[in-house]
Amino acid sequence: MTQLGATVTREGIRFAAWSSSARRLWVSIFDEQGDRELDRLEMKPEGEGVHALFVSSLAAGARYGFRADGDYAPERGLWSDPDKLLTDPYAVEIDRPYAYHWRLAARRNEGTDTAPLMPKTVAKALSAAVPVLPPLFRPGGLIYEVPVRAFTKLRQDIPEEQRGTVAALAHPVIIEHLKKLGVSAVELMPVTASIDERHLPPLGLSNAWGYNPVTFMALDPRLAPGGLAELQGTVAALRQAGIGTILDLVFNHTGESDRLGPTLSLRGLDNQAYYRHQPDGRLVNDTGTGNTVACDHPVVRQMVLDTLRHFVRHAGVDGFRFDLAPVLGRVDGAFDPAAPLLGEIAGDPILADRVLIAEPWDIGPDGYQLGNFPARFLEWNDRYRDDARCFWRGDAGALGALATRLAGSSDIFGRADQPASRTVNFIAAHDGMTLADIVAYEHKHNAANGEQNRDGHNDNLSWNNGAEGATDDAAIVKARFDDQCALLATLFASRGTIMLTAGDEFGRTQKGNNNAYAQDNAVTWLDWAGRDQTLEQYTSVLAALRRESVALSDTHFLTGEPADSSGVSDVSWLTETGIPLAETDWNDPTRHRLVMLLADPGGGRLAVIINGDRRQCVFTLPARDGSRWQPAIEAQAIDLARPLPGRSVSFMIERRTEKGRAGKGP
Repeated sequence: MTQLGATVTREGIRFAAWSSSARRLWVSIFDEQGDRELDRLEMKPEGEGVHALFVSSLAAGARYGFRADGDYAPERGLWSDPDKLLTDPYAVEIDRPYAYHWRLAARRNEGTDTAPLMPKTVAKALSAAVPVLPPLFRPGGLIYEVPVRAFTKLRQDIPEEQRGTVAALAHPVIIEHLKKLGVSAVELMPVTASIDERHLPPLGLSNAWGYNPVTFMALDPRLAPGGLAELQGTVAALRQAGIGTILDLVFNHTGESDRLGPTLSLRGLDNQAYYRHQPDGRLVNDTGTGNTVACDHPVVRQMVLDTLRHFVRHAGVDGFRFDLAPVLGRVDGAFDPAAPLLGEIAGDPILADRVLIAEPWDIGPDGYQLGNFPARFLEWNDRYRDDARCFWRGDAGALGALATRLAGSSDIFGRADQPASRTVNFIAAHDGMTLADIVAYEHKHNAANGEQNRDGHNDNLSWNNGAEGATDDAAIVKARFDDQCALLATLFASRGTIMLTAGDEFGRTQKGNNNAYAQDNAVTWLDWAGRDQTLEQYTSVLAALRRESVALSDTHFLTGEPADSSGVSDVSWLTETGIPLAETDWNDPTRHRLVMLLADPGGGRLAVIINGDRRQCVFTLPARDGSRWQPAIEAQAIDLARPLPGRSVSFMIERRTEKGRAGKGP
């Protein structure tokens, strides 16, 4: 298909848009401020749904939008209305943020021209593509999930004008923090331009997460006021520090929402083609947001591929995380791991080595597809999240599930042709309770969202340690700290890629709100001044241990077979007395103690000692001649002759003794 969007040349600008339903298409040209329409030029059909026009009098920086006319019958999915100014689906820059107004959703002939309410697309002459370098991120590393605005909004040692922007991520204090944590790649929550859901402005709220896009390439001016160059510069600065960048992209729906939603771009151009519909004409809602993008349509597939190539070529990103990814694999409504779009993404030459991460669920039929994506895709593993929480909450019979998750979740990702796990392990993510809130709130507290606490999940697999929310009780405060340490240690000891959401390393709280998407305020803004620096330091120590130990950072499934020529099993599962767990131990619903004994290259061993019981316990590790056990983390200098506290995780490493004799303790 011909190049869509605005193509800037020395002679002028070629505008092109696609619609199979519009009878007429125009490009509206605006003044430099984007406020006054200077001209409205009709585009000419070129065949196969493409309408195009070359305008010789224009140059880069021109402000424009599209208009379409044709049948208007919303009950049949037809929404043509020339009074609706439409953002170019291939826009790479817009001149202002989106703002919801009821007139954007007015029916044809019931409203007025929406041009004053809409951002204008800025025609860009993209600079030469950045060198497409190999991704820095490799599976097994640490992904750091970052809400761009909330991350630095309260960071006082960053210039005020940069706080809350993409550029702030390149500031030396942020890079220093990321390096201290051993971050392999930052995963930026959506930075493309989004619009508030229509129910938020009357509540005095706004979308803080950005998972409500209008088009797919244009960055949000509030997050990247410097446009694509700002993202490119930040990616380069992070790369210079050895940190990759992954973009969280939303291709499953747009902010045009349901039949009462605004007409902003795709709906006005060709609603029937860009979105999926029921046989009776109603919009399919596999996303819970009102509409579902038709990712099996050839034009949509091309647009998604062009978007991904755009961010690789012009920003140099390492890869992408796909929100509600089953939508990308739905063909005629049913998920198919061999869907054309999934295959095209995985096989595209520009994308061939990029990191691909699926959120493997949506709310449509058979929407839970964990483990079913193609081999190129890593997948968010909510089973890991749930099983780890259940174990540390103290649920009965949780030991076996925890061991399976620690070993890479072979029950989910184990395939004959795939020896390594595709799991992305996490305890907490942007969606749900924070790590600190998991151990401080038994119930959600979402009243601030304006929905009478009805929104968000009701079952959070969380516990409060004796009081709901904030408390001055020293014993409860300590118990919560210990639980956070235990959860973090479990995460860093797990096979596969791991993910940490920004701020969880220092105890960020949302006061029990488990659906804080609408809280663009202190609820989600990271409190750098009040952070728990002791917890932060412990997280950095865990990260260093994981980086230094192949036994922890490897992604191959643990099998119990010899890891190498040394003959040492890649894993042994032991009781606190140092003997292998028997079937009766695995099936004991009251058991919450475990030793995961891992082989390090060259015949060494690393012990991950887990005491999930509330009682302290003496652990014994198997000794070998010429070796002794020492703390792998100096700050955890435990003595194996003394009890390990309850609700804790410790790491011991086997080292050769100077005199070549065996020893059990340090």
